Amino acid sequence: MIDTHQLSPGSSLVLPARTASAGDALSVIIGGGRGCSLRIEWPVAGLWVPLRGRLQISSSNGDSALLAGEMRVTEPEARLHAVGRGNAVWIALLGSRPAWRNALSGLGEMPLSEPILLPTWHAADRPLRSRIIELARAASRGMAEPVLHAVIESVFALQNELAAAIDRCPGRTYAQRRQVFLRLQRVRNYLTANCHLELDNDALARMASYSPWHFIRAFRAAYQQTPHAFLVDQRLHRARRLLRTSPLAIAEIALASGFENRCAFSRLFRQRFGVTAGAMRRMTCDPAALPLRCSA
Repeated sequence: MIDTHQLSPGSSLVLPARTASAGDALSVIIGGGRGCSLRIEWPVAGLWVPLRGRLQISSSNGDSALLAGEMRVTEPEARLHAVGRGNAVWIALLGSRPAWRNALSGLGEMPLSEPILLPTWHAADRPLRSRIIELARAASRGMAEPVLHAVIESVFALQNELAAAIDRCPGRTYAQRRQVFLRLQRVRNYLTANCHLELDNDALARMASYSPWHFIRAFRAAYQQTPHAFLVDQRLHRARRLLRTSPLAIAEIALASGFENRCAFSRLFRQRFGVTAGAMRRMTCDPAALPLRCSA
């Protein structure tokens, strides 16, 4: 069972709370045009895919911005607010835990009583975006079921890349390791969305309900890098994005990405991407024109 809602430019939708009898329905939301917004007051998990422009998502865990070519999986939480920016076109697939349990049933060997997708960012390549567009079109005609299964299978396959991180988490059983992973992933997603802010390990550890020592140890075990190394990497990716999409000067981009020292930013940027920030700004966005390391 699938509900479909389409938002026009400047429009707003408050997704109502489900009744017990309708709790197994997924909702397809199609947002088109500048300023269309969605508010959700009941706990849902979802897939968010911008096709054009920028999608801003706000929740109790912070704010994040998605661009075309990206996809975010969010865990069940209430009071989500999504707004399209810059003449955005975006698609979201949302549902309660029972709805996702039904949708994911039979996929893989998930040894959990209530399976649900893991919260993270994924790259949304052209074939996946095409399937999601096909899902939106089929949903508007009331014929979404076959396409829905294809989309969910594609996303589920992407989630296989997280299996190794779960296995490296502390815990005797898969369920225990997965629970640790979810606590760490909540912090990791927060770092991704807020890498430009001043963040310290004590605050991050509290977010994961760990002591600072245990947090750093568990994070490094799961992701094979320290929280600080991951934070710096995210700041560099943010700077690369701003170089390609904003008119800010390079010094302003460094500051907006969380780097107070311009020299340190320049050195780290060249180490990570193989070119200087100035050279990357002069390049086109054609991946074939960029050095191999820049396409990572």
